[in-house]
Amino acid sequence: MPANQPVRYSPEGGASACPWWRVFCGLSQEARRVMSRLGPCLSPRPFLRGPWAAPRGLCRVSVAAGLCRGSVGSSSASVAGMEELLSRSVPPLPPYETKEKAPPPAELRSAEFVRYYRSLEAGPPRAELLNRLARDFGVDHGRVAEFSTKVLQAREQQRELGALLQAEDRLRYYLNPQYRGLFQHLGRLEGGLRFLVELRGDLMEGLATKTVDGPHVKEMNGVLKNMLSEWFSTGFLNLERVTWQSPCEVLQKISDSEAVHPVRNWVDMKRRVGSYRRCYFFSHCAIPGEPLIVLHVALTSDISSSIQAIVKEVLPLETEDTDKITTAIFYSISLTQQGLQGVELGTHLIKRVVKELQKELPQIKAFSTLSPIPGFTKWLIGLLSSQTKELERSELFTESEWQEISEITGDSTTETLKKLLNNNEWLRSEKLVKVLHSPFMRLCAWYLYGEKHRGYALNPVANFHLQNGSVMWRINWMADTSPRGIAASCGMMVNYRYFLEDTASNSAAYLGTKQIKASEQVLSLVSQFQQNSKL
Repeated sequence: MPANQPVRYSPEGGASACPWWRVFCGLSQEARRVMSRLGPCLSPRPFLRGPWAAPRGLCRVSVAAGLCRGSVGSSSASVAGMEELLSRSVPPLPPYETKEKAPPPAELRSAEFVRYYRSLEAGPPRAELLNRLARDFGVDHGRVAEFSTKVLQAREQQRELGALLQAEDRLRYYLNPQYRGLFQHLGRLEGGLRFLVELRGDLMEGLATKTVDGPHVKEMNGVLKNMLSEWFSTGFLNLERVTWQSPCEVLQKISDSEAVHPVRNWVDMKRRVGSYRRCYFFSHCAIPGEPLIVLHVALTSDISSSIQAIVKEVLPLETEDTDKITTAIFYSISLTQQGLQGVELGTHLIKRVVKELQKELPQIKAFSTLSPIPGFTKWLIGLLSSQTKELERSELFTESEWQEISEITGDSTTETLKKLLNNNEWLRSEKLVKVLHSPFMRLCAWYLYGEKHRGYALNPVANFHLQNGSVMWRINWMADTSPRGIAASCGMMVNYRYFLEDTASNSAAYLGTKQIKASEQVLSLVSQFQQNSKL
């Protein structure tokens, strides 16, 4: 088969251009893992490997220092090579007077930076380069101080408006860090936008693991995020729908990147892009066909209260009956690139998909999510621990509830209950599940509605959908009974409902006055919490 021939799935479940794929998909997961270890000729991964991956080779070569990673070389030579590479690659900020006339740096220098960066091993070597780039090629603080003084002088002397605006423009110009110029030139290279997303992914990972740290690195991360937000604005994004006939590398990418409800196998994947399901993603005009963020939708007759009915139950494939479709459930949204965290893609994707569904299926009247509640179990265990330290017993439950819980667990303190929550063992007792139903529902309602961070919802998923203008509609008991769902949120999920005519006003109210729109069910549970629990 030619290397550049696209692989497409047939509706029957095979790959029309590569018959071996049909055999591979029929094997067990363990058998596929064994085949993957045998070499690239038997594993689909090398074939599916996209252009985002760094170049491979037996020896990674340092372009600037001329050193092979596999050979012995002094660290001082490596540092010197890194400094030399940065001094050549990062363009100096030209004087304000010649900013429009300054020639761009040679394209080869930007390309050299890309090759050098990708030649470094992930982790400390790349972290060292990022640290040096942020620290040594940032803002010229001397110039900033100089022109800040000139702005103040222009104001104090009440000079004409033109002079003040020119002084402010000079100050604004010198507030640009030097590395911003490098990022701008990299963005103009063929494949440069891919590289910058990759680089920011490393930067985010380094900040999380503390391999890169400090205010200068955080500032560079913010600068790059803002630049990516401009480059990945809606005008440059393409909405694409995924079907079983989509290229196999796209299906593989979407399967691998599913962060909410992991795809179990190719039968599961086929179901998620089949009848009564929709899957969409955004790609960028400079990175065509590459999923950046993915949204999964279930087409139903009512607002779903259990994820098992959507992703676990295997229903026979059938032709859609549009008369049965009145509701669209957004049940998973996943970012495929860590480097795009903080870039507002999810909001735009939901809005575009709503418009697409309205065109295709105008009879749909209800748009809702079935969303996870990450962090609830951890929050609850922390609450039980803090209450135990201050009181002899927890005051999160009523007297009768705590008496029943104590009788079942055999412990008048919260220690046993915390252990049962930590290891998911509480599900083994039907009596305990029944007793915990009411208190956990009201505690979850308070966690979503009442727990705040800087005045906004503490839960990140809640904050995302409320910013988009949704209504906190319904909390569902035992909606996700997978081990992951039980561990994260005691099995509960929540519907955020989008009333299209109200989303703009709801969003403005939440962002402006931090007011959460919620249904009677949620508000009733919050009221029960306030009456029966003491914090």
